[in-house]
Amino acid sequence: MRKVNLIPLTAVVIYLLVTPLAFGQGVEEQIKALQAEITQAQLKGDISALEKFYADDAMIIHSDGKRSTKAQEFANIKAGSQKYEPSPVLEQTIHIYGGTAIVNWVASTKVTVGGKPFTGNTTGTRVWVKRKGNWKNVLYQVTRVAPANQ
Repeated sequence: MRKVNLIPLTAVVIYLLVTPLAFGQGVEEQIKALQAEITQAQLKGDISALEKFYADDAMIIHSDGKRSTKAQEFANIKAGSQKYEPSPVLEQTIHIYGGTAIVNWVASTKVTVGGKPFTGNTTGTRVWVKRKGNWKNVLYQVTRVAPANQ
């Protein structure tokens, strides 16, 4: 009867089971870092930094329902009609689907759009897609959270 050395076989099985988990966690950490970086660029109104995050065909949907393209969004930021203030994230979830990452969050938001300040909770979604080895934001959507008594 032939003896099989189980140690190499066990090592291969463990590697095959653990590698996808480790890869997924690495991607989640990358996305968390991108979220932090894009937020800092928004706070500073740093168009050159934002440029590297947004896909050319990105869609931005604001809490008032207005949609804008990457070019329109950057023009609004340059004109100073859109100013962000630090807004603590109250909760955040990240889901990875291969080369796509979806981030959902709730934040205590402070922003001025067109001279009108808004302070309150918002919920948002960013969709990141890996293109040519780089993560690009293809959708950024934010919605005001209705007060609990409504």
